[in-house]
Amino acid sequence: MALIEKSDIYTVGFDLIDNDHADFIGLLNQLEAAGNAEFPALFQELFEHTEQHFGHENQLMTQFAYAGEIEHKGEHQRVLGEFKQFKTRVDKGMIVFGRSFVRERLPQWFGLHVTTMDSALAAYINSQT
Repeated sequence: MALIEKSDIYTVGFDLIDNDHADFIGLLNQLEAAGNAEFPALFQELFEHTEQHFGHENQLMTQFAYAGEIEHKGEHQRVLGEFKQFKTRVDKGMIVFGRSFVRERLPQWFGLHVTTMDSALAAYINSQT
């Protein structure tokens, strides 16, 4: 079963962000279905994807002089910090901690982040172009 179904609620109307979000959903769902042997490599891939995606958004915020940049970047840093804590555990073989993060934390955070911060960023960028 998928943790997150692809849906218009995760679409913000800016292709770079929307494509990254689609990839995030795909990786998250792969992690949910992964066995313990595949889980660490997929967790690493999701972590790296998330870092890159945040980098894309951070560049856009700077490029367009986005007023909410400080708060939005702060949220990115907070989530990456949390991610790194769980990654350390997964790297030590504590897969159950990673599974908990993937199931309990990331889907709820992602839904809220997309529908608030990312949709506001995309609307602003679209109003400037």
